[in-house]
Amino acid sequence: MGGTDDKETPPSGSAVHDDAASESSYYATDEEDTQIQLGPKISIREHLEKDKDDESLRRWKEQLLGSVDVAHVEEVQEPDVKILSLSIVSPDRPDIVLEIPESGNPKGPWFTLKEGSKYNLKFSIKVSNDIVCGLRYTNHVWKKGLKVDNSKEMLGTFSPQPEPYIHVMPEEVTPSGFLARGNYSAKTKFFDDDNKSYLELNYTFDIQKDWAK
Repeated sequence: MGGTDDKETPPSGSAVHDDAASESSYYATDEEDTQIQLGPKISIREHLEKDKDDESLRRWKEQLLGSVDVAHVEEVQEPDVKILSLSIVSPDRPDIVLEIPESGNPKGPWFTLKEGSKYNLKFSIKVSNDIVCGLRYTNHVWKKGLKVDNSKEMLGTFSPQPEPYIHVMPEEVTPSGFLARGNYSAKTKFFDDDNKSYLELNYTFDIQKDWAK
């Protein structure tokens, strides 16, 4: 959620496993991905019926679907994706678990990061109803009207299951020094291949000499 370079992390595989901006444009959308034309949506049951005589495809699909009870799945359902929690994980300190408000807009600084510290973001994700394809994470950060970070990562394809998935982002390091300290504004979004948004957060955070007490 902090940094100084534009970056894109390549996909890690299936989860089954400049810009000057005004104060009023902090949360302007910056989607750069080309829209992909997808075929018609089919149900989990139909996915299993297709190519059922191909043994290798059948096993791959069963592995992807995991513990889904196909007998109780309706013909066509939209995937339901809930981001249950966001956590900041840093060595030698307790995890910072961030409460997600229903409005998607936490009030005041949502958290404080220590300058020059290493950390990872950890997401808990619950998927229901159907497979969600190409779940993505984007994060844009501004300081005093200037965009200072633009992060993107393909989280993967997730099948529905009772237990939440845990996804840990690559390690980052907060900037340090007098100019790095202060208040930042950010916009975080989770969406899929269909550009369906599951969570959008507009918030502020601080970078200070030390962690918040």
